[in-house]
Amino acid sequence: MKKSKYAWQLSEEAVNTVEIENWLKEKSLPSFLAPMLWNREIRTTEELTLFFEPSIEAIHDPYLMYDMEKAVVRIQEAIALGQRILIYGDYDADGITSTTVLKEAIEMVGGEVSFYLPDRFKDGYGPNKETYDRLISELGIELLITVDNGVAGHDAIAHANSLGVDVIVTDHHEIPATLPDAFAVVHPRHPEGHYPFGDLAGVGVAFKVATALLEEVPEEMLDLVAIGTIADLVSLTGENRALVQFGLKQIQSAQRIGLRALFEKIDNEQSTATEEAIGFGIAPRLNAIGRLGDASPGVRLLSTFDEDEAEQLADEIDAINVERQEIVKETVSEAMALLETKQDQGIYVLAKEGWHQGVLGIVASKIVQETGRPALVLGIDEETGIAKGSARSVEQVSLYDAMNAVSDLFTHFGGHHMAAGMSLERENLEKLEVGLNQYVSALNVDFSEGPPLAVEASLSLSEVGISQIQGLTLLAPFGTDNPAPYFLFENCATKDIKQIGADKTHLKFQLINETDQLDCIGFGFGSDSSDIATAENLEVVGQLAINEWNGHRKPQLFVKDFKVSGQQVFDCRSKVFNRVDFNEEETLFIVSTKKEYDHLKKNGTASIFLLGETTLDDVTKDWQMVVVVECPVKVLDLKEVLDQLNYSQLHLYLISKEQCYLNGMPNRDQFAALFKFIAQYSNVDIRYKLNDLSSFLKIDKNLLIFMIQVFFDLGFVTIENGIMSKVENPTQRKLEESLLFEERQQKIVSEKFLLYSSVSELQAWLS
Repeated sequence: MKKSKYAWQLSEEAVNTVEIENWLKEKSLPSFLAPMLWNREIRTTEELTLFFEPSIEAIHDPYLMYDMEKAVVRIQEAIALGQRILIYGDYDADGITSTTVLKEAIEMVGGEVSFYLPDRFKDGYGPNKETYDRLISELGIELLITVDNGVAGHDAIAHANSLGVDVIVTDHHEIPATLPDAFAVVHPRHPEGHYPFGDLAGVGVAFKVATALLEEVPEEMLDLVAIGTIADLVSLTGENRALVQFGLKQIQSAQRIGLRALFEKIDNEQSTATEEAIGFGIAPRLNAIGRLGDASPGVRLLSTFDEDEAEQLADEIDAINVERQEIVKETVSEAMALLETKQDQGIYVLAKEGWHQGVLGIVASKIVQETGRPALVLGIDEETGIAKGSARSVEQVSLYDAMNAVSDLFTHFGGHHMAAGMSLERENLEKLEVGLNQYVSALNVDFSEGPPLAVEASLSLSEVGISQIQGLTLLAPFGTDNPAPYFLFENCATKDIKQIGADKTHLKFQLINETDQLDCIGFGFGSDSSDIATAENLEVVGQLAINEWNGHRKPQLFVKDFKVSGQQVFDCRSKVFNRVDFNEEETLFIVSTKKEYDHLKKNGTASIFLLGETTLDDVTKDWQMVVVVECPVKVLDLKEVLDQLNYSQLHLYLISKEQCYLNGMPNRDQFAALFKFIAQYSNVDIRYKLNDLSSFLKIDKNLLIFMIQVFFDLGFVTIENGIMSKVENPTQRKLEESLLFEERQQKIVSEKFLLYSSVSELQAWLS
């Protein structure tokens, strides 16, 4: 049995899709989309039209947003009076695009505007009193506009007010109990407002201000809106979906010089760009510059009209992203090494000197993916002793609540259910780990279930085709609240399983039944090849796509997760056995010789079953894994034990150092030749003369050792201090009377079956 990493949540059957089906038929769209639309709560004609056929009218009137008119009038006044305006942004992709949108809009109406993106290491996130003070003084700022931040910047905004500078806040983050005393607060969820869509990204709010300021929808800026909206993982429903759909078309037209230069750095055609190209190609590069340093080159790139400058900036940004990837890779490796020193915990706290703070959120996410548990990852400053970091969580645990329970240990913390940032003194790290784990332990969370994964439907292989997969793309752009659909495939066999990639970390295989097959790719599933190869009851969840190669198009499944029910048999007969490859608390090792039993015991192995000596009363009967280390003398002895054990996985090494079946049984002539030699040459030192004796008698050395053991067992020879001597007038006995002789005969039968049968034959024997 192999458990899935995620808790699969199969969608409930749609109740009534007649209206949806009729609308789809009228629009010549595939009817199989109806239940998926129902599950996405796209059910009425109006909702369907907005989803599939948004018009520019789907973009709401910006003046529906509270304080919008007040903000626009103040900006117009600043422009008319020639006042210096500063846009104060954020260092991520949403902040970069927000800043660019508002900068371009103000410049288009003749305003004198500069921008500042805070340095995450010097300024931190959001309004900063000292930074405000410096910028106002140096640049002579008279109006300050925040984008993608500011709603919680009370102190800095109050300081700006004291200097005679008005502050307009445009933001989309969580609203605090009390709003800052800004000139205007433009926010889609303003407590006194009634804007019809509350999930805009920071760039969406900036775009609303730009629309109001320009008195028309600036469609040429929708490419920036799409990038920031996709990058910030806000809900891709309602107005956001329309903004991204329009923005992707704008991106595909390749009008923006800087964006065109950046697209040349990713393996994707700009003319056919989708949300995936933005989410996995463009957004990470824009985020990278703010993670490692100054994010302002991102604004310069997106707003430049100079092709040479665009190419230079794109090169710089791409190089920074490569550097960021290397830092992430190294930090993840070090974090995973630290993780191995921890026992299973409800929440992990990993900290080390020298870790780059700009990538710790990414590293925490990877730890969560690997373990299915919340993780705090912190870098320790050697000089100050302060540990700063980021945390990521799973649905079952609220990070904010957990950290609030030990808030006295932090010098600063903030965040929400799934993500957080924090700082604390180094000496409090151990207390933090203990306190957080006590909190999570009290929740009694079952982490074995894994995070939830919505599964659209269970499909048979015959239901998968090119036209169906093309139809699924009509649901795009995919993102938060409109995920790309996952499908479940059950009762399939597999074939052509191959580990691929330079380091064999990925997996390629086919799901098959009597009549159909489906190509599958599992990125990061290379180590699961044995589980999938040995599975009799395999279930796979993944996303469907079309693989195009050399003009051929075939359906393909990108594997997200899998599970195996029932017992699994792993063929390890050609592998080297190493007990440390197994979790010894969950594993029972079965051996056939006292020598191997003593060896494992000496090395601290707790649960060992020695065939012929250990009884089932001496061990528990429930195990995650059973490992058969050595080939038994009798097949039925092993079968009897396995039949009475409950286990999920059986690993068969079946080591045989003697290789009895391969070497066979010595014949009568060979035994006679040895007997004759012993009769003629007494007192043979077999410690040093064994090889010579083997050559003289023309008998394999291993067989010769066995023959000498049989003669000793029958009392034909004595062996003392390595000297073999004949016994005068020994009792006549048949070779078959030797227990060693009988045991080898039995072991030849055992090895023939256990070592040379196919896995399917062994599975049938076991069942």
